[in-house]
Amino acid sequence: MSLFTGLSAFPLTPLAYDQIDEAAFIGLMQRLTTAGVDSITVLGSTGSYAYLTAGERDRIAHLAVEHAGTTPVFVGIGALRTSQILANIDSAQRAGASGLLLAPMTYQPLTEDDVFALFRTVTQHADLPIIVYDNPGTTHFTFNTELYARISALPGIASLKIPGVPAEPVKAREHIAAIRAIIPNHVTIGVSGDAFAATGLRAGGDAWYSVIGGTLPHSALAITRAIQQHRDGDALQESQRLAPLWDLFTAFGGSLRVTAAIAEYLGLVPYQSLPLPIQGLSTSQRARVAEVVEALELAK
Repeated sequence: MSLFTGLSAFPLTPLAYDQIDEAAFIGLMQRLTTAGVDSITVLGSTGSYAYLTAGERDRIAHLAVEHAGTTPVFVGIGALRTSQILANIDSAQRAGASGLLLAPMTYQPLTEDDVFALFRTVTQHADLPIIVYDNPGTTHFTFNTELYARISALPGIASLKIPGVPAEPVKAREHIAAIRAIIPNHVTIGVSGDAFAATGLRAGGDAWYSVIGGTLPHSALAITRAIQQHRDGDALQESQRLAPLWDLFTAFGGSLRVTAAIAEYLGLVPYQSLPLPIQGLSTSQRARVAEVVEALELAK
């Protein structure tokens, strides 16, 4: 079975006084390994990679591998310049990562040829398998299926992390089938958009690259394992039970601030753990998050 299947949990990179809180990060890693997630992806968007220095990223990669035990660790390597990405690859490989995650970061808009050339360069440099990270809401670059096909044909590409699938099950299956039809068989399809993960896995997704799995692994595992055990109804029921949590993502501008507020409320990371200038949620918003955590019994 491919490394790039099942639940890959994306933990926060918690900060305290503008420095990485190593103890809190190690605690998150131990929480995930104890829960039994299939892999851990550090320095994704939830891990605030774009805000960290090269030295901080190197430290996180080493801490993650050191404290992951036998759980595979994938490391985000995205940066604005190709030379920086190549340096991040070297750092992740020295740390002992099992795979790499690459999003095409941009300030000046990137063309499809820019992005293809980037992935070609990276595959020529890296010894580890690579996850293609498609997250247009964050990176402001949108892949199409033709670009998926071009990049997936490169040696070393192991998985696609696609945006949330359509909510309607038939359309979700059609969407994933259309991608599967144009990529090599060994390249897995990983769904994201936590609210639609159960639908995406049920529609043929091989992996769930999960934001909330990095903080609430048991909830994410309940959905993932139900799908793997062909208990689709249980997975959909659990996802529907978590609807108030998914609603918070929509109401409060995305998953990062909400996930950080949950981790802070549970005492897993320090208060205001996100990198400035990201302020996190307001007092009233945090109160609503706490209400949802308690109502859904997520503190257990």
